[in-house]
Amino acid sequence: MLPRLFALPLAVGALASLAACNFAQSGNEAGNEAVAANEALPDVTVPDLSLDTMKTLVGELSSDEFEGRMPGTVGEEKTMALLTREFAGAGLKPGNNGQWFQDVPLVEITAKNVSPLEFTGGKTDMSLDYGSDFVAATYRVTDKISVADSDVVFVGYGINAPEKKWNDYAGLDVKGKTVIILVNDPDWETKGNDGEFNGRAMTYYGRWTYKYEEAARQGAAAAIIVHDTEPAAYGWNVVESSWTGPQNVADATNNHMDATAANGWIQLAKAKQLFASAGQDFDKLRAAAKKPGFKAVPLGVKASLSFDNTIKKTLSKNVIGILPGKTRPNEYVLYTAHWDHLGHCGADATGDDICNGAIDNATGAAALVALAKAHVAQGPAERTIVFIALTAEESGLLGSEYYAENPVFPLGQTVGGVNMDALSAAGPAKDLVVIGRGKSGLDRYLEKAAKLNNRVLVDESTPEKGYYYRSDHFSFAKQGVPMLYFEAGEDLIKGGVAAGKKAAEDYTENRYHAPSDEVTDDWNWDGMMADLKVYFAVGRMLAMTDAWPNWNKGDEFRKARDESRPTS
Repeated sequence: MLPRLFALPLAVGALASLAACNFAQSGNEAGNEAVAANEALPDVTVPDLSLDTMKTLVGELSSDEFEGRMPGTVGEEKTMALLTREFAGAGLKPGNNGQWFQDVPLVEITAKNVSPLEFTGGKTDMSLDYGSDFVAATYRVTDKISVADSDVVFVGYGINAPEKKWNDYAGLDVKGKTVIILVNDPDWETKGNDGEFNGRAMTYYGRWTYKYEEAARQGAAAAIIVHDTEPAAYGWNVVESSWTGPQNVADATNNHMDATAANGWIQLAKAKQLFASAGQDFDKLRAAAKKPGFKAVPLGVKASLSFDNTIKKTLSKNVIGILPGKTRPNEYVLYTAHWDHLGHCGADATGDDICNGAIDNATGAAALVALAKAHVAQGPAERTIVFIALTAEESGLLGSEYYAENPVFPLGQTVGGVNMDALSAAGPAKDLVVIGRGKSGLDRYLEKAAKLNNRVLVDESTPEKGYYYRSDHFSFAKQGVPMLYFEAGEDLIKGGVAAGKKAAEDYTENRYHAPSDEVTDDWNWDGMMADLKVYFAVGRMLAMTDAWPNWNKGDEFRKARDESRPTS
C-alpha cells in the first residue's frame, strides 16, 4: 500500500464524524468483541493459484497499449474489455442486475496555460514555476481559475478540531485569502502513538485532503501545502506526476463551487524563501505550529495564480462479477481492487510518458481474476462472493466511494471483505503488515489465514504516513462495512528486514507513480502468490461462516455498522 493523491473532498457530515476520530493502530488489545473468542472459524482448503494468470494479466494491463489505464480514455476501454472477458472466463456472473458494469459519473479537469505562482509585497517578489516549484489544480468544474492579489496567511497545520480544543483558524477570517499549510499532524514526530493527534500515527486531520476541505469551509480562495518528504511520505516527484495532467473529480450538481478555487503544493525550499521574504523564520513558525494555542500569521504578501481548464464529463465504470452463494446468496463477501492508474504523465529521461502502473495496481486487478478462478474451482460457498474492480482510486477513491454510497448489494447484507492494492514483487516474506489492526472482528479471520499459510502478522511500522486513508477499503469503512487491508511484509525470506525495506524504498523513490512502474525481469512472483493464498483463505472463511463480524466497540466505524445492520 502506497501514497495516494488528489482526493475529492468528503461531504461535511462524513468529514465531521471522521475527523473527530483517532485512528490508533492498537494491535489486538481491543479484542474482537463481535466474534466470540471461542467461536470456531470454518476450515478452508487453500488451492494453488494461477501464476500464469497473474503474469499474463499484469503484463497486459500494464503494457503501453493500455496507456496507463486512465479513466475516460482508450485505456479504460481496453481494461473493461479485458476484465469482463476474464471475469466471464473465470466463471463469474455479471454482478449488477445482469450487467458487468456500474457507471460512475466523473468530471475530468485538465489545467492548461498555468501561470507562475507569484508572491508580491515581500522583500523580494517571487515567481514560482509550475511543476518544478509548485503544483496546483481545482475541484471546481469551471473553465477559468484566477486568484489575484490574495493575502497570504500561514495557518500552521490547518486543523479545526473542536473535540481537541484545537483551532488553527481561531479568530481568523481567510475569506478570499491564500492559506499556507503544513502536511501531517502537529505531533507526527513523536516516537510513540500517544499524543494530541495520536502521536506518530496520523489522524485524518493530518491528511492533505482534510486540509483542503477545512480551508474551503473557512472560505479560503487557495490552499497551498508545504511539501516535506518525511511527513508527506513521498517525494516531490510523486506530487508532480500526480498533480499535473488530467485530474478526475466526482460529478456534482453544484460543480464543487464550494471548494477552494485552487489547491496545491509548494516545494519546501521555496516556502522557506517565501517566509524569509515576508520577514519570517519558517522553522520557528513550524515549531510554534506544533503547540496548542498557535495563532495564524499573516505574511504580508499577496499571491496570484491563474489557469484555464478543459472540462470533460464521462461515465467511468466499476466492474462487478459474482460467484452466487449456494445457501445464503443474499449475504455478500467482497474482494476489491482498483484497475485505474495515471495514464500519460511526466516523461522520464528516455521520453517515456506512460505511467503503466504495473505494481499499482495491475497486480490487484489481476489478483481479482486469479482469486475468482480459484473460488469457482472450489465451487460456490454459502455466501455470495463479489469481485469489484474499482475505478478512479488514483483520483481520490472515487469509484469505491460511489459504490459505497450507491451499493449494488445492500451494505447491511454485506458481511465484509478485503482490499488489494499494490502487491509486492520483492519476493516471499515471513510476515504480513496489517493496516488498521485491532479495529474489527475480521482480525481473527486474518490471523487464522496467516497461520494456515505460515505467516506472522505485524503492525505497520510507519503509521505517520496515514496509509489507512489511501486505498479503497476506506470508502467502505466509512459506511460501516468491515474491511481488511494488509500488504506484503518486509521480513523477506531472502535478505530479511533489510532487504524488504530496501525494496520498498526503491519502489517508492524510483517507480511509484512513474513510467518505470513496469514489469521487469527481476520481479519475484513467489511472494505475490503467497499473499494471494492469504487473501483466498480470508474471503473463503467469510463466505463459509454464518457470523457477522463487526467493528470493535469504541471504533469510529462501529456506529455506521450498527445503524446499517442493527442485529449484528
